[in-house]
Amino acid sequence: MTLHYNRSKEKWRRKELRNNMTKAEKILWDHLKNKKLDGYKFRRQYSVDSFIIDFYCPKVKLGIEVDGKVHFTYEAKEYDENRSGFLADFGIEIIRFKNDEIHYNIEMVLNKIKQKLKEREIKFLKAPLYRRDKIKKPLLNKEGFGEVR
Repeated sequence: MTLHYNRSKEKWRRKELRNNMTKAEKILWDHLKNKKLDGYKFRRQYSVDSFIIDFYCPKVKLGIEVDGKVHFTYEAKEYDENRSGFLADFGIEIIRFKNDEIHYNIEMVLNKIKQKLKEREIKFLKAPLYRRDKIKKPLLNKEGFGEVR
């Protein structure tokens, strides 16, 4: 696609992760796929450079990570913070949920995601036109009228 997003050299890793999702990831994906969550489209295992995000909503640049026990060590937390900082440089915000939160309180997880989606949508609507991704801009003729392209 581009120099940074879903590069072909990470394709095998993304496919491997999609084919071997954890139980918590499967539960969450069941609620996100097919625009089930407030009409937002999510992608599974979306990559930005060498980092792969569990779930990603391109419309508002929101990434969702599902964390198992391996993420609770000091080194893993530090790695995740650096990774989130790197992704923030691309305008992507990451929210994280523990496996147990998804297993035992999926409604709370979905409500937090919905809230973050709304916050991000408002942020994008308030952003200047030149900063919005894929915004259709009017093409004006001499009289100041025209079509949206």
